[in-house]
Amino acid sequence: MLGGARSGKSAHAEGLLTEPVVTYVATARRYPDDPDWDARIAQHVARRPSTWHTVEAPGPADLPALLTATAYDDPPILVDDLSTWLVGVLDDAGAWEGNVSDVVTGAVDKLVWSVATCRARLVLVTAEVGLGVVPSTRSGRLFRDHLGALNARVAEVCDEVTLLVAGIPLRLRERRHG
Repeated sequence: MLGGARSGKSAHAEGLLTEPVVTYVATARRYPDDPDWDARIAQHVARRPSTWHTVEAPGPADLPALLTATAYDDPPILVDDLSTWLVGVLDDAGAWEGNVSDVVTGAVDKLVWSVATCRARLVLVTAEVGLGVVPSTRSGRLFRDHLGALNARVAEVCDEVTLLVAGIPLRLRERRHG
């Protein structure tokens, strides 16, 4: 599920899962000096059914490890979202200071492999930031470029890809099985 800021991508992804039990994977890091971020997280939590199990996976290795450990009979997994996961990868690699290294490539490779081999039903949410203005800062361009590449690689291994624009889902790909 791709979409811009406030496009409704998270709510739409949540609505795709009708099972009573879902594993919700939160990839955002919490920042003690950012009450606005805490309020956004609280909105997401309040919207989810009480039967959903939340797992926080803010570290670069957390998400691939969780997806790799799945079984076919596990509850569906909703990951919200890959763009905040990527911010953590870039943070940990020191990429904002110019140290874009093999660490970022390795983390992305592990994530793509874990998505491709995940045995549970998997719904991914990610931001689409490449449709707008070219960011005026190096860090903005770095994030946009890495997120665009990550989204393209993940889309290659997904059965379905949907873009949400103005709250309207547009199916970009649907593979038929069998």
